[in-house]
Amino acid sequence: MSCLLCHRRCSDVLSPCATEDVLSPVQQELLTPVPWINLCPYRRRTVFSDGQNLVTEDVTVVEGDVATISCRVKNSDDSVIQLLNPNRQTIYFRDFRPLKDSRFQLVNFSNSELRVSLTNVSISDEGRYFCQLYTDPPQEIYTTITVLVPPRNLVIDIEKETAVEGEEIELNCTAMASRPATTIRWFKGNKELTGKSEVERWSDMYTVTSQLLLRVGREDDGVPVICLVDHPAVKDLQTQRYLEVMYKPQVRVSQNYPLQGLTREGEPLELTCTAFGKPQPTDMRWLRVDDEMPQHVVVSGSNLLISNLNKTDNGTYRCEASNAVGKSHADYMLFVYDTTATTEPAVHGFTQLPNSAEELDYGDLSGTSVPPTASGEALPTEPLSNASLASRPDSRAGEEGAIRSVDHAVVGGVVAVVVFAMLCLLIILGRYFARHKGTYFTHEAKGADDAADADTAIINAEGGQNNSEEKKEYFI
Repeated sequence: MSCLLCHRRCSDVLSPCATEDVLSPVQQELLTPVPWINLCPYRRRTVFSDGQNLVTEDVTVVEGDVATISCRVKNSDDSVIQLLNPNRQTIYFRDFRPLKDSRFQLVNFSNSELRVSLTNVSISDEGRYFCQLYTDPPQEIYTTITVLVPPRNLVIDIEKETAVEGEEIELNCTAMASRPATTIRWFKGNKELTGKSEVERWSDMYTVTSQLLLRVGREDDGVPVICLVDHPAVKDLQTQRYLEVMYKPQVRVSQNYPLQGLTREGEPLELTCTAFGKPQPTDMRWLRVDDEMPQHVVVSGSNLLISNLNKTDNGTYRCEASNAVGKSHADYMLFVYDTTATTEPAVHGFTQLPNSAEELDYGDLSGTSVPPTASGEALPTEPLSNASLASRPDSRAGEEGAIRSVDHAVVGGVVAVVVFAMLCLLIILGRYFARHKGTYFTHEAKGADDAADADTAIINAEGGQNNSEEKKEYFI
């Protein structure tokens, strides 16, 4: 077999010509890099001999498609061209086909070209095909047919058909019997995820398995997970599975009456509790957080009715809902105003707190105050930015404003009493010190004016004589 671009022999694995070989400009022009890995470093191959050159190209074909092999002669002198298969059996000699394989068909024959098509290509057809030109000396060049095999099966296996929010599940996507090995990509909705792939080779085929670990939340329920394959033999090959996630109920309390304004004494109050979860909540109940439920409160399913409000109804009323996953609740803080109250709070009394740290981790905003709409229904929960929080009034503004005003009055009264008591104490102390103001003398100072010295002053002091007499001693 002649070496490419040079008049020398070479091994089966062809290498570029040695540095001492000199190529003509025409020869250099015929060099073309190979876009896919083949056994030879060039797609186009040319053999030069005495003004004639034999040219062919490598062929890459998908299994089952048609491959076309072309043997061309430049500057032909009517020499005979023939095509041989990898086993060195003659496929075509000029326009005659000795090989009895009907998949080979003559496409074109002339003094300068022999073109043959091979239909329904399979892996067994892969290899080197030789073009021979009967000159003196004979010329030979080969072309390589490379067969691509797309993945035969693309399957997603999921660890759990139904997952619970917060769990980490494992998904595996397998692309079987491809050539070359495929590249697997993961998507959750429109977001691309990263998996870990393993490649297994058997015979000339490759099986690729990609593993994806995914922690799911309630927002993932019904979202498709897509396994997509990148392979030169196929485009847009993918399969998908829809996630099914179970989660605790989301509870909402809406005020049906009064639709807006204050909850005043003597007026009715009607609340409705709604809960959504997967599975749908089966148990729903009302309770009073800080005290027992008043006897005049009527609870009917998800509704709570107080026909005649009074001050003793003040407190926090909670709606609890549960399903197979867990329990959640929403609170309504009731403050009953006097019948003469005119100041209306922006929104009344809805609060709902997260039941666990998991709800905060997965974006459950059930702890956010939920203002009712004009129809009394609570707005759906959605992530709130600082701007949106600032734009929404506090749900307890009315109650807190009233409580705050009461607290200020009490504090002011206490401060006034303390100040008054301190003033009275200062007045009493002032009068006391004023009445006892003067000069006071000790017993030693009495009689000091008439005494010549200190000893005499002590003797002359009032009571000094008596003291001296008391100190007299008698000896018998």
